[in-house]
Amino acid sequence: EVQLVESGGGLVQPGGSLRLSCVASGFTFDDYVVGWFRKAPGKEREDVSCIKSSDSSTHYSVSAKGRFTISSDSAKNTVYLQMNSLKPEDTAVYYCAADRAGHPRYGCPLNDYWGQGTQVTVSS
Repeated sequence: EVQLVESGGGLVQPGGSLRLSCVASGFTFDDYVVGWFRKAPGKEREDVSCIKSSDSSTHYSVSAKGRFTISSDSAKNTVYLQMNSLKPEDTAVYYCAADRAGHPRYGCPLNDYWGQGTQVTVSS
Protein backbone atom coordinates (compact mmCIF):
# COMPACT_ATOMS: atom_id res chain seq x y z
CA GLU A 1 0.00 0.00 0.00
CA VAL A 2 1.36 3.40 -1.01
CA GLN A 3 1.50 5.98 1.75
CA LEU A 4 2.71 9.57 1.80
CA VAL A 5 2.60 11.09 5.27
CA GLU A 6 3.18 14.82 5.64
CA SER A 7 4.16 16.75 8.73
CA GLY A 8 5.53 20.14 9.70
CA GLY A 9 2.70 22.49 8.83
CA GLY A 10 1.42 25.15 11.18
CA LEU A 11 0.90 28.83 11.81
CA VAL A 12 3.78 31.19 11.13
CA GLN A 13 4.16 34.94 10.84
CA PRO A 14 5.02 36.60 7.53
CA GLY A 15 8.74 36.36 6.93
CA GLY A 16 9.01 33.20 8.99
CA SER A 17 10.04 29.68 8.05
CA LEU A 18 8.63 26.18 8.13
CA ARG A 19 10.03 22.79 7.14
CA LEU A 20 7.65 20.22 5.75
CA SER A 21 8.49 16.52 5.75
CA CYS A 22 7.00 13.66 3.77
CA VAL A 23 7.69 10.02 4.52
CA ALA A 24 6.92 7.71 1.63
CA SER A 25 6.31 3.97 1.63
CA GLY A 26 4.92 1.31 -0.67
CA PHE A 27 6.88 2.20 -3.80
CA THR A 28 10.48 2.40 -4.99
CA PHE A 29 11.37 5.90 -3.84
CA ASP A 30 14.20 6.56 -6.30
CA ASP A 31 12.06 5.58 -9.30
CA TYR A 32 9.55 8.35 -8.66
CA VAL A 33 9.36 12.12 -8.87
CA VAL A 34 8.27 13.21 -5.40
CA GLY A 35 7.26 16.70 -4.40
CA TRP A 36 4.65 19.11 -3.17
CA PHE A 37 1.60 20.80 -4.52
CA ARG A 38 -0.67 23.18 -2.65
CA LYS A 39 -4.32 24.05 -2.72
CA ALA A 40 -5.79 27.21 -1.26
CA PRO A 41 -9.54 27.93 -1.00
CA GLY A 42 -10.86 29.37 -4.23
CA LYS A 43 -7.59 28.84 -6.06
CA GLU A 44 -6.35 26.22 -8.46
CA ARG A 45 -3.81 23.63 -7.44
CA GLU A 46 -0.24 24.81 -7.74
CA ASP A 47 2.68 22.42 -8.17
CA VAL A 48 5.26 23.95 -5.85
CA SER A 49 8.37 21.81 -6.18
CA CYS A 50 9.60 18.30 -6.91
CA ILE A 51 12.72 16.18 -6.88
CA LYS A 52 13.98 13.00 -8.49
CA SER A 53 16.24 11.46 -5.86
CA SER A 54 18.12 9.22 -8.30
CA ASP A 55 19.79 12.24 -9.94
CA SER A 56 18.89 15.04 -7.49
CA SER A 57 17.08 16.98 -10.20
CA THR A 58 14.68 19.58 -8.90
CA HIS A 59 12.01 21.93 -10.17
CA TYR A 60 10.37 24.94 -8.54
CA SER A 61 7.36 27.02 -9.36
CA VAL A 62 7.94 30.71 -9.98
CA SER A 63 6.46 31.55 -6.60
CA ALA A 64 8.71 29.07 -4.78
CA LYS A 65 11.99 29.76 -6.50
CA GLY A 66 14.50 31.52 -4.27
CA ARG A 67 12.45 31.01 -1.10
CA PHE A 68 11.80 27.25 -0.93
CA THR A 69 14.31 24.42 -1.05
CA ILE A 70 13.40 20.79 -1.69
CA SER A 71 15.65 17.93 -0.63
CA SER A 72 15.42 14.21 -0.12
CA ASP A 73 16.93 11.39 1.91
CA SER A 74 16.64 8.12 0.02
CA ALA A 75 17.76 6.11 3.05
CA LYS A 76 14.71 7.42 4.91
CA ASN A 77 12.34 7.63 1.91
CA THR A 78 11.73 11.21 2.95
CA VAL A 79 11.34 14.49 1.09
CA TYR A 80 11.65 17.87 2.78
CA LEU A 81 10.48 21.31 1.78
CA GLN A 82 12.24 24.15 3.56
CA MET A 83 10.12 27.27 3.20
CA ASN A 84 11.65 30.63 4.06
CA SER A 85 10.41 34.21 3.76
CA LEU A 86 6.84 33.00 3.93
CA LYS A 87 4.06 35.27 2.72
CA PRO A 88 0.33 35.28 3.44
CA GLU A 89 -0.27 34.08 -0.11
CA ASP A 90 1.62 30.87 0.75
CA THR A 91 -1.29 29.91 2.98
CA ALA A 92 -2.70 26.61 1.70
CA VAL A 93 -2.93 22.91 2.33
CA TYR A 94 0.32 21.38 1.16
CA TYR A 95 0.20 17.87 -0.25
CA CYS A 96 3.09 15.51 -0.76
CA ALA A 97 2.70 13.64 -4.03
CA ALA A 98 4.54 11.20 -6.27
CA ASP A 99 4.53 10.23 -9.91
CA ARG A 100 6.27 7.46 -11.83
CA ALA A 101 6.28 9.39 -15.11
CA GLY A 102 8.18 12.48 -16.13
CA HIS A 103 11.22 14.26 -14.77
CA PRO A 104 11.73 17.56 -12.93
CA ARG A 105 13.48 19.08 -15.95
CA TYR A 106 10.04 19.19 -17.59
CA GLY A 107 8.09 20.33 -14.54
CA CYS A 108 6.41 18.52 -11.68
CA PRO A 109 4.17 15.63 -12.66
CA LEU A 110 2.59 14.73 -9.32
CA ASN A 111 -0.52 12.77 -10.13
CA ASP A 112 -0.12 9.11 -9.15
CA TYR A 113 -0.26 9.29 -5.35
CA TRP A 114 -0.70 11.99 -2.72
CA GLY A 115 -1.08 12.27 1.03
CA GLN A 116 -3.70 13.81 3.28
CA GLY A 117 -2.06 17.22 3.32
CA THR A 118 -0.77 19.56 6.00
CA GLN A 119 -2.10 23.07 6.61
CA VAL A 120 0.28 26.01 6.33
CA THR A 121 -1.06 29.35 7.52
CA VAL A 122 0.97 32.54 7.20
CA SER A 123 -0.59 35.32 9.21
CA SER A 124 0.28 37.96 11.76
